[in-house]
Amino acid sequence: MTDEATRSRNDEAEPEAEADEPVLDETSAAEPASDETELQCAVRERAEFLANWQRAKADYQNLRRRQVTDIEAAVRRELTPVLDGILGVLDNLELALRTECTSTDAKNLMVGVKMTRDQMTAMLAQNQVTPIATEGEFDPNLHQAVATIPTADHEPGQVLEVVRNGWMFRDQVLRPANVKVSTAPDAPDAHGAEEA
Repeated sequence: MTDEATRSRNDEAEPEAEADEPVLDETSAAEPASDETELQCAVRERAEFLANWQRAKADYQNLRRRQVTDIEAAVRRELTPVLDGILGVLDNLELALRTECTSTDAKNLMVGVKMTRDQMTAMLAQNQVTPIATEGEFDPNLHQAVATIPTADHEPGQVLEVVRNGWMFRDQVLRPANVKVSTAPDAPDAHGAEEA
C-alpha cells in the first residue's frame, strides 16, 4: 500500500514541478528571440536564401565550365594522334608536288595529287585545323627554327623559308612550323664558332 501511496504522491508532485518551469506555446517558438520584427525576420531569411541560391548557381556554372574544359581536353587528346597521322600524309603530298614533272602522265598525276592535297586541307579546315602563318617575324610560340641564314636583304629574325608547315587545332598549336630564319650577316655562325 505504501508503494501505491508513494506513486500517487509523485504523480501529484510532478505537475507542480512542471508548473515552475516556463511554458512555451507554439506562437512564441516561431517568433525571433531578439527585438526583430516579423518583417525584418522575413527580409533576413530572404537575403540568406538568395545568397545560398546565388552560391549554388555559381557552383553549377563553374561545374559546367569545368566539364566543357575536360571534354575539350579529352577530345584533343584523342584527336591529336589521328591529326598527326593526317598531317604526315599531307607532308608527303607536299613533297610530291615539289617534284619536277616532264612527261604528260606525270603532270596528270600531279593534278590528282594537288586535288587530294586541297581536299585534305579543306577537310582539316572544317574541323578547325588551320595552317600557321609563316610570313613575317619569327614567333617562338608558332615556329621552330631549324636553320639560320645570314643575310643583309632581310632584318634579323624574319622567316625566310618554310621547311615543314605548322598547324593549329582550335587556337592551340598542334605542330609548330619548321622554318629558316634570317640573321645579321656579321652574326657568328654555329659552324664558324666551332672551328674557332
